[in-house]
Amino acid sequence: MLVGEAPGETEIHNGIPFSGRAGKKLMEFLEGLGLTREDVYITSAVRSRPYKWKEKRDRQGKVEMKKYNRTPIMGEIIAHAPILDYEIQQVQAPIIVTLGNIGLQRLVGKTMKITDVHGQVLQQPVLQINEENSFEWSDNNYCIFPTFHPAALLRDESKKISFFRDLKEAVNKVKG
Repeated sequence: MLVGEAPGETEIHNGIPFSGRAGKKLMEFLEGLGLTREDVYITSAVRSRPYKWKEKRDRQGKVEMKKYNRTPIMGEIIAHAPILDYEIQQVQAPIIVTLGNIGLQRLVGKTMKITDVHGQVLQQPVLQINEENSFEWSDNNYCIFPTFHPAALLRDESKKISFFRDLKEAVNKVKG
């Protein structure tokens, strides 16, 4: 199971998770490991696109307003939490690969940072939403494997080697 942040502009239009630029990068890496989209369950912490309006200038200098992706806020994460909790319980994946800080922190708490724990196996309970709309630890332990979000690779080429190494290690863990 791969847990990302939220859909971007492309995903909102076509309904396919990780189908934009970052998704194409992710698929390249999965194919390099002998996997296809159909071999993994792909989901995210938030199911609607968080965005902010910003000005953009075209080549002629004309200014228009455009929607840009933004990090989901806690209210959005809480609103979508029951969906992710349900998926985790139903899919029962042997390993949950979190892609970036939002997926990681949604499952294991705000104190974890992807740069500190990427490539490490975390065997532990995950945070689940309760009836009071706050998070509590699950009764079950899960195998959580954090790595960078593929969008980070578009901004920072130096993360590619770590990302590929992390994904390869996650696949090896599943294959035993």
